[in-house]
This record gives sequence, structure tokens and C-alpha cells, in this order.
Amino acid sequence: MPPNSPPPLLLLPPPPPHSPVFVHLFRWPLPSRADSMVKFSKELEGQLIPEWKDAFVNYWQLKKQVKKIKVARKPKHVPDSNCDFGISIFDPIRHAVNQITSRFHSGGEEEAPEIVQIKRKFREGKDGEEEEIYETELAHLFSEEDEVKVFFETLDDELNKVNQFYENKETEFLERGETLNKQLQILLDLKRVLSDRRRKNFAAKTGSGFLSPISQSCGQNSDFSDDDVVAALEKNGINFINSATTTRAKTKKGKPKMALRIDIPATTPSRAIAAVTSMLWEDLVNNSKNELGSTGEFNSRKKIQYAEKMIRGAFVELYRGLGLLKTYSSLNMVAFTKILKKFDKVSNQQASASYLKVVKRSHFVSSDKVLRLMDEVESLFTQHFANKDRKKAMKFLRPQHHKDSHMLTFFVGLFTGSFITLFSVYVILTHLSRMFTPGIEAAYMEAVYPIFSMFALLSLHMFMYGCNLFMWKSTRINCNFIFEFQSSTALNYRDAFLICTFLMTTVVGVMVIHLILLSKGFSPLQVNMIPGILLLCFIALLVCPLKILYRPTRYYFIRVIRNIICSPFYKVLMVDFFMADQLTSQIPLLRHMESAACYFLAGSFKTHSYRTCQSGKLYMEFAYVISFAPYYWRAMQCVRRWFDENNTDHLANLGKYVSAMVAAGAKLTYERQQSEFWLAIVLVTSLVATVYQLYWDFVKDWGLLNPKSKNPWLRDDLILKNKSIYYISIALNFVLRVAWVETVLGFRAGRFEKRLLAFFLASLEVIRRGHWNYYRLENEHLNNVGEFRAVKAVPLPFSDG
Repeated sequence: MPPNSPPPLLLLPPPPPHSPVFVHLFRWPLPSRADSMVKFSKELEGQLIPEWKDAFVNYWQLKKQVKKIKVARKPKHVPDSNCDFGISIFDPIRHAVNQITSRFHSGGEEEAPEIVQIKRKFREGKDGEEEEIYETELAHLFSEEDEVKVFFETLDDELNKVNQFYENKETEFLERGETLNKQLQILLDLKRVLSDRRRKNFAAKTGSGFLSPISQSCGQNSDFSDDDVVAALEKNGINFINSATTTRAKTKKGKPKMALRIDIPATTPSRAIAAVTSMLWEDLVNNSKNELGSTGEFNSRKKIQYAEKMIRGAFVELYRGLGLLKTYSSLNMVAFTKILKKFDKVSNQQASASYLKVVKRSHFVSSDKVLRLMDEVESLFTQHFANKDRKKAMKFLRPQHHKDSHMLTFFVGLFTGSFITLFSVYVILTHLSRMFTPGIEAAYMEAVYPIFSMFALLSLHMFMYGCNLFMWKSTRINCNFIFEFQSSTALNYRDAFLICTFLMTTVVGVMVIHLILLSKGFSPLQVNMIPGILLLCFIALLVCPLKILYRPTRYYFIRVIRNIICSPFYKVLMVDFFMADQLTSQIPLLRHMESAACYFLAGSFKTHSYRTCQSGKLYMEFAYVISFAPYYWRAMQCVRRWFDENNTDHLANLGKYVSAMVAAGAKLTYERQQSEFWLAIVLVTSLVATVYQLYWDFVKDWGLLNPKSKNPWLRDDLILKNKSIYYISIALNFVLRVAWVETVLGFRAGRFEKRLLAFFLASLEVIRRGHWNYYRLENEHLNNVGEFRAVKAVPLPFSDG
């Protein structure tokens, strides 16, 4: 083994049930005394892994069966001829004397016969392999009670289910650990090769004649060629050169040379471009006669750093999965213990001791492979990714969750009250200053409306996102896992509410100051710059490099927007197309940004020629671009996903956004050319786009309207217990989707009324999108539950050859 190679992942035989490892396995999360007052069913529901819920012990079903046994074993009231004066105070004493007498006659040494006998059997599994199962045989005491038979049959099924799931997940994680060990071995060897190559070049330049160990093994008088590197790596048992990862070129002597390729996940718009891009990457090991200059060394180092980052992330996810499996084992063990104690209490027998012995000897309890693998992952990660600093390694492997603070709640309340107060002051001031009279209305609305309505729509969207976060948390939908957010930096609903209330308080406060300065007679040239200054401050805050005001979230948002704008050239993740869907509901906000840019960049705030931005040809043409852009980005994401996944559903989804683009273009044209011809086109295109969108909302995104579902026209699995909420949501989404009808009705109103109506319709669309968000993520969560996906599958950089 090379000196820097990681230790192999050894798997030792499981310890006996009473070993220290066994005790360590169940040290957590057993319920403490402080939680003794909490019912275990609620505790289990709060601690279980949502994506693995169906694999846990069905404690609630077993509890119902215990209640049935209790009801069945209740003595029926039989009328007696003798007078019954109730329970005597001497009955407990009489019962204790009878027990002592029975023990005295039996000698006190005879053990009670076992009530249940659990036999271990083997059967053929789905993959043709034998799997271990348990079957319970009841003693004569219980053999004639149907409820008891059903209880133990269900208990056996649950034990077999838990064992099988644990064993499958354990095997999956062990295989993943072995693969990561090989990937780490390759990475360390490549690092060593690069380091030795750098020393060799330095020695050649200085003339010291220093040769690395690998070059010495290839011959001291020979050049350090690519074939020698490959042989040196294969000598250590690493064979990752195959047809997919090997390229051939010609040296100056006409001999073929081998080049190592790192398999980087596709991040280009298509497979063809991905192949060309991959070919343009410089080889890790260049020709020996071409000295490794600064550019080649930099590229090789960057590729190794990228591969190291991927492997590090895979180790973190593996450790997280092992921790979840450990929790799974502990909670199920406690569940078996609790339900058997309930059975003993109901049956007045000691059946739990025999059954718990079998449970403790079962695989999900006795196996210690998960603990040993966790220790090895900690050791490898500390050594190779944290500079042997265990504290630093644990920050990656066990990131601290975002702690809720009462201070956030206090500031949310403070800013909410401030916003309500300032908005009331603003309404009163506008009425007193008569800013919406016909002579002043145009100037004031053009200066104020685009900026402040843009911030208002943004704050409303943030508020709806906070409501989504609250509902996702309440219903245990793991949004951080679905979006691949870091738990230590992800926003919670209090953070979202704080951002939106702070933003709206600031905006309304600036509106009040702007209005006061105008009413005091200050120059409009100076005062009307205030909204533009507010917009610049917001942009500066968004890109601020200081570690304040949620910097990780701000920068992550910027990266997602970049991925959306360049959507064909980046692999589309869940968060990317989710955010792109949000942008399709914020087209009015983008139009306001266009108006604000024209107003301030074109100098309209100086000349007060407001018609420049309204009737300018460039402005009018750019309005089409603004209206098409979100749908175009979303359509390009569908194309990219079709290239990557080869799923025709993405092409069908592409058609939805194309129809929305056509409808948006027809509406803009009708606003400028109000004729019956364009009215008919608007009606037809909008109707087609609306039907298309409603079908996709209900069937594809929400997974509803299933005629064969056990829940009429919904889906089989529902998170919300009240089914009527889903029917109300379907109706509400339908009503909000057809709000476009207002655009063709032609209401006659003044400038202020039109702007107010446009803002109201834009707000309804934001509310509809926030409403859509919950059910979209609920459907995604249920898909993860159906496939037991609780850990992210991180792609690995090297081919496994």
C-alpha cells in the first residue's frame, strides 16, 4: 500500500448483545425522564425519518390491536343470584394471600413456561437470495384468542420488514463506503503523482538530479511518461482506464500515448457539447517532453481540487446516511419495547421478555457494521479532508442546525407593527397632500409606482415563501433535502418573515420621507432620485461581500439566477427550475424593473417627459423580451433535462411554456392594437395556455386528479388529513389561473385605478404561486418517500473501470 493510502474498510463480525458496542448502539435516542409525560406515539412521529416512514414499525396499528385485545379480554358482566355489594376493601389482601400461597406450594423455584416461542426461518427473497424471517408460535394460553394471533402475526411482519430494510440499507451504505475508499485511493495517488512531477521538473531545472520514487521505478534514465504513471497506479491495484475514460493521441515519434480522464458530471447543454468540452480538458499527465508549465499545473490542480470536493461531499452524505440508519435502528428498538410492554399490561403475562430477546438478536440490533463504518469515515475524513483536525471534520460531518431565536420573533413583530404604522401615516399624508389629483398624479405615479410596487411584490413573494416554510415544517416535508440546501445556512420561516417585514418597513418609510419632501416644496429633480437610491442600496446589499445579513443565502440566490439565465449550459437541479417557475409569476416585477431603468437611465426624472418610456420604440420592443424571458428560460431548462434524462415528459412541459409565450405576446400586441382580430387571438391563445397549465398543475406537479385513487380524484398518499383542503385548493388555483380575463374586459378607469388594479392582479398571481409551491413540494416529498430517498446521491469523479 502507498504511504498516503487510506486504511481499508474492514468489517468485523457483530458483537454479542451484551457487548459495549451493543450498549453504545442504543445509547441514543432512548426517551429521557423529562419526556416520560409525552406519549411515545407522538415522540416517534416527531423523530422518525419522513422518507423512511413506511419502513418503520407501524406502532399505531399495533397499538390499535392491543386495544382490541384489551376489549376482548374484558370480563363480561354475568348477573348473579347472590347480592353483589360491590368491591370489598379486603379484595387486594385476599389476592396477595392467594399469590403467596400459590408460590409456597410451587416451591418458588419453578419457572413459568414461555408463553411465546419465536422461530427463525429462511425464505427466498425477491433477488433469489435467502432472507431471514421470524414466526411466533403461541402457547395454549393464547392459542384460542384471535386478537392475540393477529397481534403477533403483525408483530412478526413488522420485525421482518425492519430487518430486511435495515439489511438492504446497510449493504447499500457499505458498498458506497467501499467505492469511496477506492475513489479516495485514486485521488491520493493522483495528488502524489502531481507532487512528484512538480519535484521532478524542479529538479530538472535546478540540475540536482532528484528523481521521485515513481520515476525511479520506471527507470532512472527514462522519461516520466504517461504509460509509466498508469503502470504505477495499476501496480497499486487501481485500474480505471477503459474505453470511456481513455483517449489516444500521437507523440512525436508516432507512438500512441494514454491520457487519464476524470469523469466530471455533465454541465453542458447537450451530450455533444459535453464530449467536446471534455476533450478540451488538459490531461492530468502530459507528455514528458512538454514540461509542466504554470497553465498545465494550474489546470491539473484545479481538476484535482474539483474531484476532492466531490469525494468530500460524498463522504459527508455517506456519514449522514449512516447516522439516519443508526437512528432508524434505535427508534424501532424502542418501539418494539414499548408495544410489548403494553401487551404485557393488557394480557397480565410476561410475553415481552422472550420476544425482546429475539429482537435484540435480530440483525438491525446486533449488527455493528454501521457504527464501525461511521468511525472509519470520521477517521478518513479527519485525516484527508480536515488536516487531522477532528473538530473541523465534525463541522462538516455533523453540521449544526440553524437554531431558532426568540430575538427573530421579536424583530418580526417590531417590523410588522412599524410597517402598519408607517403605511397608515402614508395613506393619511397622500390624502392631505392630494398627490392623486389629476394635475399631480402622473408625475408622482411615474416616479413612485414602479419602484415601490416592485418591492411590494418581492416582499409578498417572500412572505408566501415564509408561509411555505412554515407549512413544510409543520407537515415534516424535508425542503432542505429536496432543494439540497445546507441545514446550517438554510432559511427558516422566521428568517423569511423577518426579511419581508424589514424590507416593507424600509420601503414604506422611504415612501413617507419622499412624500413629505415633495409636500414641503423641495425640488422634484432631487426628491425623485430617492426611489432610485433605494433600488441601488438594495442591489448593493444583495452583492455585499461582508458576512452579514444572510450572505450564504444571498450568494446562493445569485448563483441560482445565473444558472437560470444560462440554463442550457448548466445541469438543471430542483432548486433551479423551482426558482424559474417563481420568475414566471413575477413578470410584472420585471416590467417594473424595466420602467425604473428607463426612468432613471434615460433621464426622464430630470425632464419629466414620462411618455419617453411609455411610447418609445426600444422600450416597447424590450417589453416583449421581458415578458418572454422567464418562459424562455424555463423552456430551455426543459430542453436541457430532456437531453440529460431522455424523458419525453420534459418536451411536453416545454410545450406549456411555449404556449404561455405565445399568449403573453398576443396580450402585449392587443394592448397596442386593440382590434377584434387581436382580441380573438388573445382569447384563443390564453385559453389554450390556461388549459395546458391547469392540467400540468393538477396532474403533473401536484399529482392529483387520479381517477383510480382511493381518495376520489386526488392521490393515494396525502399529507394533509383534511381531504377537503385539496378540493378547495384545486378550485382556488383554477380561479386565480383565469384572472387574465380582466386584461381583455377593458375596464375604463383612471391612471391610479389602472395601476392599482394591475398591482392587485400581480399580487393574486404571487399568492397563487405560493399556494402552488406547497403542493409541488408535497408531491416531490411523497416521491422521495416512495423510493426511500433520504440521502443525496453524490456523483463521483472517477470511473470505476
